Amino acid sequence: MFKRGSKLNSIITGSCPKCQKESMYEDKNPLHLSKVLKMNDHCNHCGFKYQIEPSFFYGAMYVSYALNVAVGVAAFIVSFVFFNTTIEQSFLAIIITLVILFPFVLRLSRNLYINMFVSYDPKAGQK
Repeated sequence: MFKRGSKLNSIITGSCPKCQKESMYEDKNPLHLSKVLKMNDHCNHCGFKYQIEPSFFYGAMYVSYALNVAVGVAAFIVSFVFFNTTIEQSFLAIIITLVILFPFVLRLSRNLYINMFVSYDPKAGQK
């Protein structure tokens, strides 16, 4: 399921979608907030350029929006249904959850977006 060559591997690890041998990001840790969006220009292994076209990752904002809606709905259901909180407490739970998961959702949306357009190539980077 997570083996090299699967889209899921590239999405979860943030690795190059073409060769999946190195991270797309300068810093692998999304909790370093000052570097959460800093990406390498290209893959050092296969040479794939991550910025496919100017402003390519603006499209990832739509993916991020969908992921944040899903996380917000899940937080509401968990807090309101399972913990029997009030509406106000449930909305507070949504806000706290979204703030805590912000860097993860941000990177995940970029990973999902680039993997919509680029497929794994087992021969990428071979000389």
